Amino acid sequence: MTDPAYETALGSSTKDKITLLGQDLAEDVMGTVGFGELAFWLATQRRPSPGETRVFEAVLAALADHGFTPTAIVTRLTYLSAPDSVQGALAAGLLGGGSRFLGVTEDCGRFLHDVLATAERPTDEAGWDALALETVENRRAEKKFVPGLGHHVHKDGDPRTRRLFEIADEEGLRGPHLELFAAIGRVHPQVLGKTLPLNGAGVCGAALADLALPLELLRGFALLARTAGLIGQLAEELRHPVANDIFLSVDLNNRPVPPDPQR
Repeated sequence: MTDPAYETALGSSTKDKITLLGQDLAEDVMGTVGFGELAFWLATQRRPSPGETRVFEAVLAALADHGFTPTAIVTRLTYLSAPDSVQGALAAGLLGGGSRFLGVTEDCGRFLHDVLATAERPTDEAGWDALALETVENRRAEKKFVPGLGHHVHKDGDPRTRRLFEIADEEGLRGPHLELFAAIGRVHPQVLGKTLPLNGAGVCGAALADLALPLELLRGFALLARTAGLIGQLAEELRHPVANDIFLSVDLNNRPVPPDPQR
């Protein structure tokens, strides 16, 4: 009976050599390949072009940190509770990546992809606007939100959105997902009766989908970016701790009330 063979094109080691993606890790990758480029390469098993790397790394930068979000707060509080578990603090923050924070990147990319999967690709702006109008109307009829539309702070426009469109244009990488997302930004007031900004998480999802990255991993790329941000949160917590103040502000200001049984 022969031993089973578990094939992988990723990392493997011998006594004196480590290979990664068919490259000599020490000689061909370390000091030569940037981390963003490597992350893309690992996910697709093809080396990205410089333009693809620039767009991808712009997405990572856009999603790295947004201040005292729930993911950042829970990371700091977990570290306060268990300073011996940096991994636990980081994991706590990453586990909070969902439909309201970080998960919008995946939700928007999937949403746009699903629309494009059954639609004929327009050839001009008028065609994209018509497709976007139909898309928003259908979404409203279903009483569902349009992923990537609206922001609780950047009500007059998310600066990340404008910049990522610029970078994609400069690199010739504005694909159908970004085109449809831009058209949704133009036409949605006709349906909703108000103007909402295209948010940064949504445009990141559109850009990642245009890079042909696996839709199933879009949230993973958002979490990759946020990991760097959470490390920054912990580094700042070490220098200027606020977690205990956050804890005490709740603990010292709780107000007992009578039980409220579920009915």
